[in-house]
Amino acid sequence: MEKPSTSIQELARRLLSMEAAKRAETDPHEAQRVCEKLRLALTRFAGADGFLALMRRSLALARAEVPALEAVKLRPDGCFVGFEAALGGNGTEAGAALTGHFLWLLVTFVGEPIALRLVSEAWPDVLIDDR
Repeated sequence: MEKPSTSIQELARRLLSMEAAKRAETDPHEAQRVCEKLRLALTRFAGADGFLALMRRSLALARAEVPALEAVKLRPDGCFVGFEAALGGNGTEAGAALTGHFLWLLVTFVGEPIALRLVSEAWPDVLIDDR
């Protein structure tokens, strides 16, 4: 499978940056919060199983880029276990890889306009170049 496009990688980093800026010390990692918002939006569109299938595949693809993600598990409810502990200083890289692959798979399966609409539902204040 090809890697996420540059525009998708930039979108992933922008979403992570937005969540990082809002993060309190006790909050989960920004990548977890991005995935949670995407879970809510995608579950309404494709159901819980659709979200889990995309997230499992995204995690597998991201593990190839960031081996520390091997210790991260995805629970049946769509939440991650071990994200913070496994990543240490690689959290930003891991979060970008995971989010980028998720967005890329979403674009691949539902098309860019629908994927961007789902992102806009989760982050209404983000301007997205909807080609």
